[in-house]
Amino acid sequence: MRVAIVHYWLVGMRGGERVLEEICRLYPQADIFTHVFDPGAVSETIRAHTVKTTFIARMPFARAQYQKYLGFMPRALEELDLSGYDLIVSSESGPAKGIIPGPLARHVCYCHSPMRYIWDHYHDYARTLNPVARAVFSRVAHRLRQWDVTSAARCDRFIANSAFVAARIGRYWARPADIVHPPVDMEAFAPAPGPHRDYLFVGELVAYKRADLAIDAFRDSGRTLLIAGEGEGRVALERRAPPNVKFLGRVSADRLAALYAQCRALIFPGEEDFGIVPVEAMAAGRPVIALGSGGALDSVKPNVTGLFFNERTPAALRAAIDVFEASPGQFDPARIRGHAETFSAARFRAAFKAIVDEELAAPPRRSCAERGAPQ
Repeated sequence: MRVAIVHYWLVGMRGGERVLEEICRLYPQADIFTHVFDPGAVSETIRAHTVKTTFIARMPFARAQYQKYLGFMPRALEELDLSGYDLIVSSESGPAKGIIPGPLARHVCYCHSPMRYIWDHYHDYARTLNPVARAVFSRVAHRLRQWDVTSAARCDRFIANSAFVAARIGRYWARPADIVHPPVDMEAFAPAPGPHRDYLFVGELVAYKRADLAIDAFRDSGRTLLIAGEGEGRVALERRAPPNVKFLGRVSADRLAALYAQCRALIFPGEEDFGIVPVEAMAAGRPVIALGSGGALDSVKPNVTGLFFNERTPAALRAAIDVFEASPGQFDPARIRGHAETFSAARFRAAFKAIVDEELAAPPRRSCAERGAPQ
């Protein structure tokens, strides 16, 4: 069986690329297609495959400025000749699913997220642009939405990384989706003895991660919050932060594992598509205090592995921390770690392969109606 994997871009190792690694392990014979490829920025597992790029890779400064070529990516995908492949797996967050499959090929899309900057985050993103860029992006985003919905009909089956993303696939593409949660590397994290004094925020310092909310919740609290991560918002966040909030910048993998294991609890105030950070913290045996929305609803087990707060305000987060501290013995590290094991890489591979094998064994779906797509 000839297998093609289509991934949006390969310029670093984040959550989407960790999922890609596991798909690569399932299909070691697969060829990978992507818009832009930086071999030095990805893992040996990915580099072991034949990687082919679209014409986006030949555009000026594409490795660093690939997102500026977003409007060209639909055509770039459609120019890929995948007619010789039996199975196509697209890994969708940026444009990836819009290839033209052969008439007998099966196309399974693993969706990390419908493109947020043209759908539910569009207005937030547009507000950050200057007037000229906003006018251009408005036209590009309008065309991309039309193509995005049309290209969804080319997929035989969707797999979402969370119930939250499955709901968005239903809203924007009118398609059902199976759910397979992303994998976490359980061997990279382990519980450690206390004392566990400081709270921890981990993530890129951009607006939707809501580090600002966490900072304001810790103001005048007497509690210490450590922030691990970099991003365009760091300077502004440091300006507003009180002395009990400490910025660590980007940390190594070993340092991050130690921070998880030593923290009192992870603070997770943003709405994520899934969010691997809470699962990593739980793999280290530590509880999570999270916004009760998005992918955290799939990963955090209330009163067992953490707590939710339901209003996006510093006061609501502060109240959740007060509740957490009122029951210090409630959260057992071994039990938390056991829950995290349900998100292991082996579990991901087994669940993903079962769905793909089921799709390959099913009679061909020759119409949009048979795929569950609108006609």
